[in-house]
Amino acid sequence: MSLFRQLWLAVIASTVIAFAGSFIVSTLTARHYLERQLAIKNNDNAATLALAMSQLDKDPVTVELQIAAVFDSGQYATVRLIDPNGKTTIEKTGPQDAGSVPGWFIRVFPIDSQPGQAQVSSGWNQFGTIELVSHSHFAYEELWSGTLKLLAWFAIGGGLMGLLGMQFLRRIRRPLDAVVGQAHAISERRFTTISEPSTPELKSLANAMNAMVDRLKAMFAEEAARLEQVRREANLDSLTGLANRAFFMNQLAAALSDDDAAASGSLVLLRLADLAGINKRAGREMADELLRRVGGTLNGLAAEKPNAASARLNGADFALLLPGVQDPAPYAEILLHALNDLTAAGLIDGERIGHIASGVYLHGQTIGSLLARVDTALASAEGQSGLAWCRAESDCDQHATSNADWKKLLEGAIQTQRLRLIDFPVAGNAGQLLHFECPLRLQTTEDGEWLTAGSFMPMASRLSMTTELDLAAARLALERIAAGAPAVAVNLSGESILDASFRARLFAQIAARKDLAPRLWLEVSEIGVFKHFDEFHAFCDALRPLGCRLGIEHFGRQFSEIGRLHGIGLDYLKVDGSFIRAIDTQTGNQAFIKGLCSIAHNIGLTVIAEGVQTAEEMAILPELGFDGATGPAVPRN
Repeated sequence: MSLFRQLWLAVIASTVIAFAGSFIVSTLTARHYLERQLAIKNNDNAATLALAMSQLDKDPVTVELQIAAVFDSGQYATVRLIDPNGKTTIEKTGPQDAGSVPGWFIRVFPIDSQPGQAQVSSGWNQFGTIELVSHSHFAYEELWSGTLKLLAWFAIGGGLMGLLGMQFLRRIRRPLDAVVGQAHAISERRFTTISEPSTPELKSLANAMNAMVDRLKAMFAEEAARLEQVRREANLDSLTGLANRAFFMNQLAAALSDDDAAASGSLVLLRLADLAGINKRAGREMADELLRRVGGTLNGLAAEKPNAASARLNGADFALLLPGVQDPAPYAEILLHALNDLTAAGLIDGERIGHIASGVYLHGQTIGSLLARVDTALASAEGQSGLAWCRAESDCDQHATSNADWKKLLEGAIQTQRLRLIDFPVAGNAGQLLHFECPLRLQTTEDGEWLTAGSFMPMASRLSMTTELDLAAARLALERIAAGAPAVAVNLSGESILDASFRARLFAQIAARKDLAPRLWLEVSEIGVFKHFDEFHAFCDALRPLGCRLGIEHFGRQFSEIGRLHGIGLDYLKVDGSFIRAIDTQTGNQAFIKGLCSIAHNIGLTVIAEGVQTAEEMAILPELGFDGATGPAVPRN
């Protein structure tokens, strides 16, 4: 039984006990008072009658007439005359009349009317004893009326006490509900703080709970900061803060092979000329400052483009990966200006300070062929005098499509339902199926090719059409679940969750099939989550009651933000494939991943590895703390 039910029962019980006690005491007191009054009345009336009879003749007729006159007044139940020998000579008796008083009340609270007695004399001799008993129905009616009034007052008082008690309990319940909600959140590994109530006892409880939550958050923050440092040491160049060669090659492999990667993009390489000579002539500090300046420029360019990456490949070589960019000219121009500015600032002497090459790629190409083309262009740039930028020869057969054409294509596919989901298994460590990961496919025309999400979602985002595609993906997922699929995961874009109308429509769509919701997994990419975190939080709060699973995909590059995930009620994380590639040989990433899994488990999250390529990678995942995996190495059953 809940505390508040117990409190209500206590209030009701105390009220009932108070009423019952007061009722019984008041009724018994009133009854005793009425009995005394009846006894006094009987004695007084008997004395009056006896005195009157003593002054009259004592012939039987006169005596009987006097007694009859008194009895006929209707106030007495019994009037009798008893001679000196104890024999009743005259007796008038009538039935007791309870009036409107219930019989059960009379039985519970009987009123004993004591008879009044007085001596009737004849001269100096005793003629007899007059005895009379008054009717008690007047007393019963008075007692019953008083009881009803008492009951009415208690009903009014009880109602007022109930209202006051309700307000009081609500006032107590609010902070208690907050504490209970906080406790439930902690049990679900969501660490939230609550406002402190004014009641001292509850304030102490809230203080203790908040202090515990703050300590837990501090512990996670410290652990997250330590792991972020491990991540940076394993994947970033210590001098420039750019990705190192190994991590960049993983990102490049993901851009060329992942299903949701952009259909095309650009790769830019920059090589500083004679870095060893600069180091020798100007000193190491000047050379380091040069590298930091170049790294800062590349980092700024990468930050402007989602999923872009910048890296220092070795001492003098830098790279910039630009998914979705078919014309790298603006980026190359910025790099050329940056190199000129370094010369103007006096950090470098001479004209041959660096060279730039760029190349366009298509999804599905190999890393080797792309690097070979861009390296050839870089060699051509090095053969020129001064600053130079060369484009790699493109073997990409691309046809530019205008925004209007894309809009028409997307609208046609949505209206004619030329959309479908394909599935990839996500398996647990024991090989059991966790769910099917189901990216969206779009058919350009009737009987045309099916485009991957990376081919059309960037354009849909630019045209603000992601909401309709995401709603279609959720609908198709529910249909697949209804057809017997154990669990289905679909990706939602960060732009869609910004739209309140989309959130409402998605909620209605899932609520209509609420029995299927526990098997529906919804995930948003890390970039979309942290870019629109408040909206994502509201999205989770709205959908959590429906029972569907919520997660983040491609997680890890913004690991330092993991502390913000404590209170939003997520269910799982999918770690970006760039951290998983060759994880069996990269000890630095292993330490980072093991810590990531530990923190995620501590806040109640399932951790899944993305893009697992080899059996060797698959084998080490349980040791690192992963709960499941997806990718080419996961077999289809």
